[in-house]
Amino acid sequence: MNSDHVFVCGNPALDFAATLRARRTLRFETFVSPERLDAWYVEAGIVGTVSPSEASDVARAVAVREAVYALVTARRLGEPYDDKALTTVNSAARRPPATPQLTATGRRTDATPDEALSTVARHAVEVLSGPDVPLLKECADPECTRVYVDRSRGMRRQWCGMESCGNKLKAAAYRACKKQARTPVTP
Repeated sequence: MNSDHVFVCGNPALDFAATLRARRTLRFETFVSPERLDAWYVEAGIVGTVSPSEASDVARAVAVREAVYALVTARRLGEPYDDKALTTVNSAARRPPATPQLTATGRRTDATPDEALSTVARHAVEVLSGPDVPLLKECADPECTRVYVDRSRGMRRQWCGMESCGNKLKAAAYRACKKQARTPVTP
């Protein structure tokens, strides 16, 4: 399975919310097909397998994703929750979740799209009501809108991930510094 999904946020619900990238500028949509949604569930480790999603499952997932993002943003900024977003996430969380099963070879989690989405919504409930709330931060890259759990020593992490945003910004700062050093100073 070829993947361009990124899991750097520290919680599956935060990674799910980050599947619409560059929200303030380009708005790059990850869930362009039911197959991409199913791939995300599997690659995120939410399920081992998921029965094939349909377009309606993608629409539901996008609605839950946007609600999760709205709730995470409100919590991070200390603002009240949007009632519609709260209802959307809670409705999804009330559905039966994906249930792992023990097999002769280990653990296996087969799920329907609704069960996978319920599992993501339950992760959102946990992260938004648990001890990680003070650790929620938005990436310092102005084009990135990922929110992550900052478990770094001293809570000094600035980027959602070094491989994605951190290296890009550090390289840009380095190039700007080098360019400035080469520019002759005029008296």
